[in-house]
Amino acid sequence: MRTHDRLRIAIQKSGRLSDPARDLLARAGLGFRESRDRLFCYGESLPIDLLLVRDDDIPGLIAEGTCDLGVVGQNVLEEQALEREASGQPEAFRAIRELGFGRCRLSVAVPNDWDWPGPARLEGTRLATSYPQLLARWLRNQGVTAEPVVLSGSVEIAPRLGKAEAICDLVSTGATLLANQLKETAVVFESQAVLVAPAQPFGDARAELAAMLLRRLDAVLSVRASKLVLFQAARDAVPALLALLPDAEPPTVMAIEGQRDQVALQALCRSAMTWQRLEDMKRAGATGLLVLPVEQMLA
Repeated sequence: MRTHDRLRIAIQKSGRLSDPARDLLARAGLGFRESRDRLFCYGESLPIDLLLVRDDDIPGLIAEGTCDLGVVGQNVLEEQALEREASGQPEAFRAIRELGFGRCRLSVAVPNDWDWPGPARLEGTRLATSYPQLLARWLRNQGVTAEPVVLSGSVEIAPRLGKAEAICDLVSTGATLLANQLKETAVVFESQAVLVAPAQPFGDARAELAAMLLRRLDAVLSVRASKLVLFQAARDAVPALLALLPDAEPPTVMAIEGQRDQVALQALCRSAMTWQRLEDMKRAGATGLLVLPVEQMLA
């Protein structure tokens, strides 16, 4: 029987979310010892363990209490939430953080030779999909009557097999559509990896563990694209330079010994520091520009 003094997180065993999820947890200071069957990882640095499973299973594992948290695509989470709603089951899980990786979109795609005046073109057609609930909701919102044809895989070849006239499938680069003579026409749902928790908060030791984990994840996510910028400038050039850093936290400004009119500044910037941006700052009077990555930050 499970004890509730350890937190259990479910992540994808293999696939596009697996490595980014492990990297995120490692950056949050979590270390694990993997079991021989490679299905369970015991937390060595903190009382937080990993369960390695199929991504489609994660919402159900959280709903039944086998796992406490999970990393899964929003598309999977929303599809299963709609399934539960349609069958009259209560809400059992919720997304508590967007994680910024695994971005994709669920889109309608039609044969290349179709005209596309809009969603009305789908009236009376069959659409192959692995996400019937998300597709059905979108069709209702568009006022279109069409038939979702549920397939568990190889959705893109359904039109060539005569199983459907069009498809609704996940798209990232579009290469698979191109290879199957299909074109993307409408986005049904935008997705990315999310951290999932039970609908009801924890009432035991797991609550404190989850709160600590969230603090660390927030710190990691907040600095993912951040850079620390250091430079010197004349005091009267500072306002113009700060105008070039609208995404920066309030900077630290320090006097330079023996140079009354010069100051040293450091600023935490939340978006990319491009070469163009650095050149603009140099023209505005910055010297000694130095850009450093931010590994860790805890507010």
